[in-house]
Amino acid sequence: MGTTTGLAEAETVHERVVALRRRIHERPELGLQLPLTQQAVLEELEDLGLEITTGTSTTSIVADLDAGRPGPTVLLRGDMDALPMPEHTGLDFASLEPGRMHACGHDAHTAMLAGAARVLAGRRPELAGRVRFMFQPGEEGFHGARYMIDEGVLDGVDHAYALHISPNLPSGWIGARGGPTMASADVFNIEIVGKGGHASMPHYAIDPVPVACELVGAIQSFVTRRIDVFDPAVVTVARIEAGSTNNVISERAVLEGTIRAVSEATRERARAGVRRLATQIAAAHDCEAFVELEEGYPVTINDHAAADHVLRTTDEVLGRGKSVTFPSPVMGAEDFSYVLQRVPGAMAFLGVCPPGSDPSNAPACHSSRMLLDEAAMAAGVAMHVALALAPVPEG
Repeated sequence: MGTTTGLAEAETVHERVVALRRRIHERPELGLQLPLTQQAVLEELEDLGLEITTGTSTTSIVADLDAGRPGPTVLLRGDMDALPMPEHTGLDFASLEPGRMHACGHDAHTAMLAGAARVLAGRRPELAGRVRFMFQPGEEGFHGARYMIDEGVLDGVDHAYALHISPNLPSGWIGARGGPTMASADVFNIEIVGKGGHASMPHYAIDPVPVACELVGAIQSFVTRRIDVFDPAVVTVARIEAGSTNNVISERAVLEGTIRAVSEATRERARAGVRRLATQIAAAHDCEAFVELEEGYPVTINDHAAADHVLRTTDEVLGRGKSVTFPSPVMGAEDFSYVLQRVPGAMAFLGVCPPGSDPSNAPACHSSRMLLDEAAMAAGVAMHVALALAPVPEG
């Protein structure tokens, strides 16, 4: 499928794709239960003759397009959930739900996948095997992919692909790489317990605040001195809380943050290091440290052949020069990692930088001001279609 054909087909459904994206954007939902979003998607798919199954543990949708002829099963994924944050975009279709926003582009992911389903349904005679459309709730920290895997979404699947928008890539470009592509993400909660007292008499208390501050610096030193720079980790202390007023030494200080890595070995080394630093630095100051580590998403690892296939397909479908091979992983995390642990495939990034903006300076995903160029969604639809029609050859 060449450039003109692929994009021209995608353009025929672009108006519907934009309308669905805006409908979902106005009514963002969080977590694993997204009834409004599920209903919007089901309405968009109802006339396509797909085999549709809805989830039991989540409001997921699995829609199969069966060609009726032997061939591979190719899974295409779009996630559907939003983030618990305000929106400051000023869009005409901005979120109507206070404290909720589609700031990571999942509204576009879902709409592009539905658009691809419409195009592919019209090309059923050209298909061999099956295309499975995976509409997934709960990507933003709720392990939605794992629930869908438990309910059988990967049964019989041979290849799997996902697109994630990026406001920091030029509109209509596709970026990918083989191997580790996105980081693991674990959450830590550290409680430093000392002894409270009067702010004027710290010698009668055991102040946990200086201990917490020392720990922040020690964690950063640990990362730069004990972690291989070519197998990196990013450890961020994102929240510190202590005390209730200005003249009381608190009994407790709490630190929360994330640990990210691009290999399981470094992931474990970083987790162990954070725990060791917290307990031993606290002990050195006569405090106790209670460390909780919540295991998050694993490293997202693209199959090399699948990633190369995405880049070649980009040049064929979107035009030569629109593909970019990422030199290093993105340190964000993705639960598509669970899919790629079981099925060869790839996650790629679709550039959606708004016209006139500098990709290096545009508000990124998870910003309350994140914007995307809706014209780029046609490229996303075209890529989904192309990857479904021509998955990675065996061997």
